[in-house]
Amino acid sequence: MIGRLNHVAIAVPDLSAAAAQYRNTLGATVHPPQDEPDHGVTVVFIDLPNTKIELLYPLGEDSPIQGFLDKNPSGGIHHMCFEVDDIIAARDRLKSEGARVLGNGEPKIGAHGKPVLFLHPKDFNGCLIELEQAS
Repeated sequence: MIGRLNHVAIAVPDLSAAAAQYRNTLGATVHPPQDEPDHGVTVVFIDLPNTKIELLYPLGEDSPIQGFLDKNPSGGIHHMCFEVDDIIAARDRLKSEGARVLGNGEPKIGAHGKPVLFLHPKDFNGCLIELEQAS
């Protein structure tokens, strides 16, 4: 059901420093920050030959990333995103198998302008999973 790994998201306490580290130390292509108010984050995407890294930083006081950083002040891996061909069919199949979809269960538009859903980490070995519509 899942397709390719779209990105690995890392919550960071200092977005500028983290972006500079990937750009300057590792020589990666780093895109400019973009605010995603519907998700309460500012993101920076880093291109890799086979996938992307998404740096996450809190946007506003109600950001879900702030809670993660409160528990992990140095930052850390927040979630993995997999592509799916049909996000509604994937959601329905996962729910029928007992997986919990976060929020109201309806896709939101993600940072790539495509529908996304998040799956409860307790259902996936402690890892928050994001599903993104592939096309």
